[in-house]
Amino acid sequence: MTEATENEVKRAIKTQKVGKVVSNSMDKTVVVSVDYVRRHPIYHKRIRRTSKFMAHDEQNACKTGDTVRIEEIRPLSKRKRWIVREIVERAVEV
Repeated sequence: MTEATENEVKRAIKTQKVGKVVSNSMDKTVVVSVDYVRRHPIYHKRIRRTSKFMAHDEQNACKTGDTVRIEEIRPLSKRKRWIVREIVERAVEV
């Protein structure tokens, strides 16, 4: 293998998550809520949990209620380690 090909193989695929925008009041930053389901270790009931991530939104394109795909990147600030890659679905405006 050549050196360029080895570097491409070593690069890991970045973690992506899909969630809903819950806040866009900051400049170039949105808060994305991601739901996931786990089973209780004893009772085996499905438990729904939510995590919130701060994500970079360069064009301020996201609105509250939009469904977005975020991707893990290098730290941009104290709490911001994600970037908005695409808006999957726009929220219905009332």
